[in-house]
Amino acid sequence: MLKQSIGFNSFVLAAFALVTALLLASTHLGTREQIAESERRAAEKALLEIIPKDRHSNDMLLDTLAIPRQFWSQLGLTKGGDVNIARQDGKIEALIIPAVAADGYSGDIRLIAGVNMDGTLAGVRVLSHTETPGLGDKIDLKKSQWILSFNHKSLYQPVAAQWQVKKDGGDFDQFTGATITPRAVVAQVKRILEYFAEDQNRILKLDQAMIKANSKDSREPPAETQAKVHPDVQAKVQAKTQPKVQAVTKPDIETNVESNKPPKVQSHE
Repeated sequence: MLKQSIGFNSFVLAAFALVTALLLASTHLGTREQIAESERRAAEKALLEIIPKDRHSNDMLLDTLAIPRQFWSQLGLTKGGDVNIARQDGKIEALIIPAVAADGYSGDIRLIAGVNMDGTLAGVRVLSHTETPGLGDKIDLKKSQWILSFNHKSLYQPVAAQWQVKKDGGDFDQFTGATITPRAVVAQVKRILEYFAEDQNRILKLDQAMIKANSKDSREPPAETQAKVHPDVQAKVQAKTQPKVQAVTKPDIETNVESNKPPKVQSHE
């Protein structure tokens, strides 16, 4: 009886542990899906704040190009990233470029910048930061409209020397009691524009090549839609199109052999 009781209790505990593990696993999967969906909505919201729906007709989250490794350090990306593309009827209207300002007061400042194809800024948004509340957190649009001061700016407006906060002789405001944070963001946005100027032609050429490839694929009918030819008809067509081979008769061969013999030389005895 004691052994049976121990065995039964062990079975109950094992079953309980299995059910608990399954519940935890399903909860984890469900939570992970919810987090992923939440992150997608947040990313889409940030993109739409910079490039509104009336400026594009594609899914910017899915329309991306990888950033070449040589630009990672310039953009502060340790693990690389993708450029999101905004298109209107197939034509590229703007690029949304990710970057990280690693020299914030309290750590990394993750941001994105939308750059129109004429090199002007469509907008900048901070995605995450750990700056001091009430001071450095004014880079967040929820706290201040300071980030909107980048709208319509370019590498030439203001000139390169003015891409600094006013305390350093530049064109951009700093915050009262907080200069390091806006200084870091201004410098990183400038580097984003520099990256755009360097990589713009490559992106356009690559995009045109992809469009041509897709257009070519769309013109070629898939194999299953091509007309099927009856074997008898196909054999007749091949018979008509094959070149005729002229048979060589035996006398002809002998004649050719004889003609190839060297001439006899008479001996003078």
